[in-house]
Amino acid sequence: MTPDHGLPDAEAALAALVERMRGAVAHDAALVGIYSGGAWLAERLAAALPGAHPLGFIDVSYYRDDYAVSGLKPNVKRTSLPFDVSGATIVLVDDVLYTGRSVRAAINELFDFGRPERIELAVLVDRGGRELPIEATYTGARLAVARDLSIVLSRASEGTLSLGVEPARRRERAEPRVAR
Repeated sequence: MTPDHGLPDAEAALAALVERMRGAVAHDAALVGIYSGGAWLAERLAAALPGAHPLGFIDVSYYRDDYAVSGLKPNVKRTSLPFDVSGATIVLVDDVLYTGRSVRAAINELFDFGRPERIELAVLVDRGGRELPIEATYTGARLAVARDLSIVLSRASEGTLSLGVEPARRRERAEPRVAR
């Protein structure tokens, strides 16, 4: 662990995630990475896990429930699911599980492409603090971090992953709607 807020080594957490998934994930399960950290992880998992895993990527920018409040993030990516989602076993892959809102958005978007038979969730880090009833099926590391900090996954030019901490963006709360 690094002294920086007790964060685990990202490569060690990825190795732990691979070990937890090996033998448990269907050999034909599609791996769908949530941009951008989840996309990097999905690529690495597809190479490390036994079986033939179709690889896809999803950008949840338009599906987030805070879109109206926080606006569109820069660098929106194109969702790419080059396989039939209907009837598939899908493992959503994300870097950090926190509130559960990105995962909820990814599930909503997946259903626009078809009805999967099963959806599992693999995350590098589960930091707790859930606002929705979403739990990872596979986790590389668990840790607690103050709400005013964000855990950020970075990838070096040679592909090495690392975790860091930065101040969290202030999240505005949408005003409740009043029925008329």
